[in-house]
Amino acid sequence: MDAYLLHHLIGVQASRNPSAPALATSADSLDYAALWHEVGTFARALSYLKFARGERIGIYLDKRLEAVIAAFGCAAAGCVFVPINPILKAEQVAYILRDCNIRLLVTSPERLATLNDVLQHCPDLAHISLTGEAKELPVLGRIHLHSWSQMPRGEASFHRVTETDMAAILYTSGSTGRPKGVVLSHRNMVAGAKSVAGYLGNQANDVLLGVLPLSFDAGFSQLTTAFHAGAKVVLLNYLMPRDVIKAVTQWKVTGLTAVPPLWIQLAAQEWPETASQHLRYIASTGGRMPLEILDRLRGYLPQAKVFLMYGLTEAFRATYLPPEQVNHRPDSIGKAIPNNEVLVLREDGSLCNPNEAGELVQRGPLVAMGYWNDAQKTAERFRPLPATLPEHIRPSGLPQPEIAVFSGDTVRMDEEGYLYFIGRRDEMIKTSGYRVSPTEIEEAAYTSGVAAECCAFGVPHPSIGEAIVLIVKLKANHTDSAALLAYLKAHCPAYQIPARIICLDEQLPRNQNGKINRTELRQRYANALEDNA
Repeated sequence: MDAYLLHHLIGVQASRNPSAPALATSADSLDYAALWHEVGTFARALSYLKFARGERIGIYLDKRLEAVIAAFGCAAAGCVFVPINPILKAEQVAYILRDCNIRLLVTSPERLATLNDVLQHCPDLAHISLTGEAKELPVLGRIHLHSWSQMPRGEASFHRVTETDMAAILYTSGSTGRPKGVVLSHRNMVAGAKSVAGYLGNQANDVLLGVLPLSFDAGFSQLTTAFHAGAKVVLLNYLMPRDVIKAVTQWKVTGLTAVPPLWIQLAAQEWPETASQHLRYIASTGGRMPLEILDRLRGYLPQAKVFLMYGLTEAFRATYLPPEQVNHRPDSIGKAIPNNEVLVLREDGSLCNPNEAGELVQRGPLVAMGYWNDAQKTAERFRPLPATLPEHIRPSGLPQPEIAVFSGDTVRMDEEGYLYFIGRRDEMIKTSGYRVSPTEIEEAAYTSGVAAECCAFGVPHPSIGEAIVLIVKLKANHTDSAALLAYLKAHCPAYQIPARIICLDEQLPRNQNGKINRTELRQRYANALEDNA
């Protein structure tokens, strides 16, 4: 058997080696046969409840067995799973539930309690499945509540699904201030698993530690790459960096992928010598790894190979730097991953010369299907390959042009084909591994009732990539930013909280179109995090 649908990744291993360990937490574990059984059980429940092919199922949980079972069970039933970052607040969760018309939400009793005030504004939500053992199921009127262990089930009649059908929608911040749902097909996710597992060299004896949220493409990739190889994944919800190191040694982890802010924290810890005996590789994604941090980690883990990666949610993963090149090109994002191609294009669509700056464009089976419910943004980012490209890239005889993803990132490619990141063309802020829309922060500030006008942007930060600065002109009845900061902390996830709020008495500067001049403010307050700035 060979996997071409997402859930096949588990099914193939259940046939080949059913007793091999597949998934574990600190409290429980499943081998591949048991995991496949649980996936089938959840899929049959969806079939019994008459969910149509392509209907969306939300998963609002931390990293636990039920989150994985629900995701792959959705795929098996022909539905689409939508993993929701567990650190999002009620308003953000409700927006996602409405935006993609979630019919069933899988969550915990504790998380459900935080959503009581917003669920009435989610008209498509018809069912909620609660994990754990709730003492008493709340009454939610038209919404049917089900205990996870007692989901209805009966004779299954599964939908016919192809690899080009939708499998998942992953939400990422959008430049309009609202999250964008990136639609991924079965083909996207399976091809990505095979590609990444290939260059990482994943094997059945690997143990991968899942520390990133499953709502991240890189976090969910820990599952798909492991399942493709028949390896084991340990899910970890950690509080402190030392908890990660403790788990690495406890589970004898062989592969660990994280974002640079977490690596910076891990590099500040003492690593036991035993970790280097089994940790085969470490991988970083979601931003540039500082060279000082990289050197410190390699001092603790001299046997571990280092993989530096770059990618977009819109195309899963784009490039990686082979470990043997890390010493020679530590500032490079590498070359295209297997089964994909990365181009560097000018504004007119032609190929850039070596070391000429241009936009990174990715083609291949990992390119997503577009943004859910947003035709305009899809047309901006997902576009046909330009007709000006050479014949070997875009054959002129093809009447139907190929769609590629235009990243909006400026890069250059050297004579040997290695890529170097220069900057972002849009206004997105990359902080702590998250892509944050400045407009989203500004909308929250306006909603607070404190800000008369405001502007958010990112400034360089040594440990989190970029820190958020918010420039604000307060309304007349406010004298400081305390109330604004309190509101943002109550209504925004932690990674969206500004590191500095600067209050101005005068109107914020405008550009020639009458809009607030973000570029001028960013330049004026480039040193906003320094003392007495």
